[in-house]
Amino acid sequence: MSLLFSLKWRPLPSSFGHYHLFLSFFSHRQKSPRNALSPLPVRNWGRVMASPWACSKCTYLNPPAQKFSCEVCLAPSSPSVSAASASSSSASNPSLSLASSQWSCKACTFINTYDSGSCEVCGTRSSALEGLGGVGEEDELDASVGKVFLPLQSCKRKSRDNGEVSPFGNSGNEETSKKKAALVPEDYVQESPSETLKFLSYNVWFREDLEMHKRMQALGELIQQHSPDFISFQEVTPNIFDIFRQSKWWSLYKCSVSDAMAAMRPYFCILLSKLPVKSFTCKPFDNSIMGRELCIADINIGLDVKFLLATSHLESPCPGPPTWDQMFSKERVAQAKEALDLLKESPNVIFGGDMNWDEMKDGPIPLRDEWVDAWASLRPEENGWTYDTKANPMLSGNRNLQKRLDRFLCKLRDFRISHIEMIGQEAIPGVSYIKEKKVRKEVRKLQLPVLPSDHYGLLLTINKI
Repeated sequence: MSLLFSLKWRPLPSSFGHYHLFLSFFSHRQKSPRNALSPLPVRNWGRVMASPWACSKCTYLNPPAQKFSCEVCLAPSSPSVSAASASSSSASNPSLSLASSQWSCKACTFINTYDSGSCEVCGTRSSALEGLGGVGEEDELDASVGKVFLPLQSCKRKSRDNGEVSPFGNSGNEETSKKKAALVPEDYVQESPSETLKFLSYNVWFREDLEMHKRMQALGELIQQHSPDFISFQEVTPNIFDIFRQSKWWSLYKCSVSDAMAAMRPYFCILLSKLPVKSFTCKPFDNSIMGRELCIADINIGLDVKFLLATSHLESPCPGPPTWDQMFSKERVAQAKEALDLLKESPNVIFGGDMNWDEMKDGPIPLRDEWVDAWASLRPEENGWTYDTKANPMLSGNRNLQKRLDRFLCKLRDFRISHIEMIGQEAIPGVSYIKEKKVRKEVRKLQLPVLPSDHYGLLLTINKI
């Protein structure tokens, strides 16, 4: 039970668990339609609108007016909620606002207080890096973006003013637009399929207060070292997305998430592809209270070979009072079955991500005919723990937990899996952080090394038959 208790409850230096940080990121789409991303809220120029906040103990989404304690379990609000309330008060009081540092919104020019993560008028978020460009044309995309949309292209993009019709404009009806894939231009077709393909799956850890820039830089160096053809990331925040977007390796890939979409989400999964992409699609899980979804890329690898790449971050175990049994195993199993069912029609599928899978609670992963678990198939004698508090020195102050949370599930007709390995197991040279750990009644400060993430990455290689 102690192992399961800490599955996502990773203590922070402030003595809060990673569970608390995680829940503060819960998507606010819980009360929104599940078939589309929610648009940015309409702001009133005379009144700053706050956002609901997720209770760090019972996960209930409290209304903005409930600032100090949860309506359900009466747990106090997290520091981030209090800070947001203070920011709103400062914005409504000119004397307080002028007394603090300010930044100008690039979209509407409103002067915001420094501690505001997004514009209090129009909702545009502040940049994580200096020198980022202004609002691009991606910010003008409508709410239909996110269900089925064309891959981003770095060049040959035609202006919206040249009379072209948006692929979403004449979709007929909403249901049709959900199911119909948008095709890439004809000049994207390859002569023949690639003989060898490499896939990287990595939960990048959305903890932004722990050397985020240096961790993402180290992760970028791993990408440049191994040069994967496809990447699936989980727990990407808007700030991490900004860092990736400014990296040298970014221009080599087509991304499943636009800048505008990234600004609307607290955290999300992304797919990246070096090869041409016919379409990106997104299917939210109806049973998720954490905003989890299945992301799919229809890859053009040449000729008539059908190939899908998919990723997901299945529902996370989050035990807490009063029952301490919020393991969400039922939801996680249902999500895995739904994902595999949606992908089964394609002859070639690579489904990689943070499955949060625990055979002790969830049972065997529900693989059907022709599906294989790459690590179990290629390295059956090795544990494959991608989350390991003993092996990962950055987590050495945490409760003991060793799990194979991350998986590559494969269904291949024209390829075969040939190699899989874990990467990101080395500490970043010269980088450390201080972790407070309570031993009996004494609080000790531990200086620990920093790795790219709390998870290890998985690198899979497949070959053409």
